[in-house]
Amino acid sequence: MTDTTVIPVHGTDGMADYEVHVGRGLLDDVAEHLGSRVAKILVVHAPTLGARAEQLRARLADRYEVILAEVPDAESAKRVEVAAFCWQIMGQTDFTRSDAVIGFGGGATTDLAGFVAATWMRGVELIQIPTSVLGMVDAAVGGKTGINTAEGKNLVGAFYAPRAVLCDLDVLDTLPRNEILAGYAEVVKAGFIAEPEILDIVEADPQRATDPAAPEFRRTIELAIGMKARVVGEDFTEQGLREILNYGHTLGHAIEHAERYQWRHGAAIAIGMMFAAELSRLTRHLSDAAVDRHRRILDSLDLPTTYPAGRWSTLLATMKRDKKARGALLRFIVLDDIGRPTTVQGPDEGLLFAAYQEIAS
Repeated sequence: MTDTTVIPVHGTDGMADYEVHVGRGLLDDVAEHLGSRVAKILVVHAPTLGARAEQLRARLADRYEVILAEVPDAESAKRVEVAAFCWQIMGQTDFTRSDAVIGFGGGATTDLAGFVAATWMRGVELIQIPTSVLGMVDAAVGGKTGINTAEGKNLVGAFYAPRAVLCDLDVLDTLPRNEILAGYAEVVKAGFIAEPEILDIVEADPQRATDPAAPEFRRTIELAIGMKARVVGEDFTEQGLREILNYGHTLGHAIEHAERYQWRHGAAIAIGMMFAAELSRLTRHLSDAAVDRHRRILDSLDLPTTYPAGRWSTLLATMKRDKKARGALLRFIVLDDIGRPTTVQGPDEGLLFAAYQEIAS
């Protein structure tokens, strides 16, 4: 293992410290991050990673009993029936509290694997190995785990810290470009709320910023992970500061629900960020230039910035059920300026509608 960046996440709210490793060739060193008492490992993986999961099992087979659990792709994995499938395997193979789960896949897979690890015998060891941009910079890092219900996204879950997160950039080299771009929406989010250097890198050369082989790409990934690590370290269970990570997510999650989770998360969040920028202009006097910068950057990444005008009433009803709401009050992360996020609670529905009209197609 060479040229690895280690980003610490300091535990709060009773959660343990852990580290996020970013580099290449990290799959060769998974065993180094497992506790000494582990005997069995459940590798929860997406269908497209079957061959890589077999390779991972071969790497670990001389030291552990490794069971592979293939789960559906994307948000289809985040259902209670799929979690129950994993629990069934663990029960039938006599998993104990000293054994481990590895989440090996994109953000939905690591969300599910984390939830399974958090709930089996009230918590077993967890290693997250995200294989998508979204997973690396967002889903696998913060210790949020969960599944969806018919009523909304991530409504059932747990805060659960992994033992380590291994972001092996080798696994991104074969990802289709549209997958890279969809996940990159979360990288750009980090730029809007806390790390403007990311925006500068994207504006200078969007192609290199999104090329896994380019140093600019790795720099933006590490900046996004570092930002999340700092925020999570201060507020693991989202009592205050961590809410800033929801920039663009209130509307974005409603769009995902409306699209029956057939859209990529990043595409929905891109529209959500555009809506949040327009709402920021109305409620916090965010400058026209900052709003235009949102649209220009998202357009340069081929990410959507509009949504059909006739969907507003459905989206509003879904947002009112969102876990980010407090009682009947909707909450939105907005910007006073680039890198200066804040919260608006219970904005007038007329303002929300006006902001939506700015992104309606």
